[in-house]
Amino acid sequence: MRSADVLAKRLYEAGCRYAFGLPGGEVLTILDALRKAGIEFILCRHENAAGFMAEGTYHRTGAPGILLGTVGPGALNGINVVENAREDRVPLIVISGCVDPETAQTYTHQVLDQTRVFESVSKASFTLNAGAAHVIADKAIGIATEGRPGPVHIDIPISVADAESAGEGVLRPDAQPMVPTGPSLEAARAALAGAKRPLIIAGLDVVSDAGAAAVTQAAEILGAPVITSYKAKGVLREDHPLSLGGAGLSPKNDAILLPLIAKADVILSIGYDPVEMRQGWQTPWNPSTQTVIDITAAPNHHYMHQATYNFVGDCAASALAMLPDEPIETWAGTEVSDTVAALASAFPKGEIWGPAQAITVCQETLPADTLATADSGAHRILLSQMWQCNFPRALTQSSGFCTMGCAVPLAMGLNVVEPERTVVSFSGDAGFLMVVGELATAAEQGLKTIFVVFVDASLALIELKQRGRQLPNVGVDFQRTDVAAVGRAFGGNGVSVASADALRAALTEAQSADSFTVIAVEIDKHAYDGAF
Repeated sequence: MRSADVLAKRLYEAGCRYAFGLPGGEVLTILDALRKAGIEFILCRHENAAGFMAEGTYHRTGAPGILLGTVGPGALNGINVVENAREDRVPLIVISGCVDPETAQTYTHQVLDQTRVFESVSKASFTLNAGAAHVIADKAIGIATEGRPGPVHIDIPISVADAESAGEGVLRPDAQPMVPTGPSLEAARAALAGAKRPLIIAGLDVVSDAGAAAVTQAAEILGAPVITSYKAKGVLREDHPLSLGGAGLSPKNDAILLPLIAKADVILSIGYDPVEMRQGWQTPWNPSTQTVIDITAAPNHHYMHQATYNFVGDCAASALAMLPDEPIETWAGTEVSDTVAALASAFPKGEIWGPAQAITVCQETLPADTLATADSGAHRILLSQMWQCNFPRALTQSSGFCTMGCAVPLAMGLNVVEPERTVVSFSGDAGFLMVVGELATAAEQGLKTIFVVFVDASLALIELKQRGRQLPNVGVDFQRTDVAAVGRAFGGNGVSVASADALRAALTEAQSADSFTVIAVEIDKHAYDGAF
């Protein structure tokens, strides 16, 4: 069996069914091996977008995503999405071709130390060799998926891909989840049992169906309101009376939630990873006056906050082990319901045409099980506050790295796995234009994704900050593009809307269309003023 076949077989055994990227001559053997193993390769227009499509498949299958790039510029085009995967805890297997080491001693074209480049943005970087191909394949899967997930890079020299491998197969069983024991666990249990004003903060490390079940059980037993990071939206249904939605993006939201956190006597942090959060969330509580129980998948080396008790292990199982046996009476006042009401008042549905009204129309018109993605920018801050998520990963976005151009390919990756599911992406026009070439990929794959684009011909969030500092308008406005026409040019449907009724009609038509739909939501460039 070729070394490339050993790697492809192990990826298939891990549940991988799709790979994304652009091939070159250096990766033709691995491309063939993926095909033979039963992994479909999808040709994309740019490696960065390909990596986000791969991430999208992970969110629906739980298996690592696969990004394939050829030597040099192909591999390095994916650096952005690999760092995004590291910060967003995405198990992404990044495969690159490379020149054979002996050739590299006397040949310089496209030759660079790719493993050294990827070491800085991944959990591990390997160079495949025939004698240990099975070991490297197994290590890569384990490192990418265990503990706090993340990207792993595998460089494959041209001759090694074709070389006969010395072994094959999985070397060891999966690691078992760790649950705390001992005096610290008992102290945490006692603190929760005696809490009068408990509060839960949940984050990336608990985003799963099991995590959602644990967070819900903890909230209901403790009577504790739940704040999530914005990528963890939905781990408690956001129509639940104890849900306070996602946090970390909006100053208006922070002004409501941070005072409630200060009132809590016991804070249970379940899988909360502050990589998503802004400066207002540095030390959001006081461990000297509040009991803080922090459960994470990896040790706290960020120092963005500290806790009374730190537990490292399986977040869902650990949280359940700390709960009282019976529900307790907490929050005797109206602080929780008052906070829910204040949040609703701060982010109203919108009486006039603009981004808030458009978001409301989308949520009301699309099915309850719709999968949504959001790009970085002003629209995403408002969307993260307004879009109600009632299951984990209902809204996917770039949270730790906040990179632009992610929403379109993320949505496409989701739709590749579930082609009959309604999937909608939300982008600003600038982010959309970064990846517009991937509409060709959507057309080739027969995807029916709905691409909602807020068109204001401005880098709205940066322009808002620029005005806030009373600086002149420089480098933030650009010429308006006929985004709907672009959608039609790539073989999909395209429509421009400037009213709630027109948007509702476009969304209804898009759900029965036989191709993707681009909806250009035309708004004023100052439409976000005061919104978040």
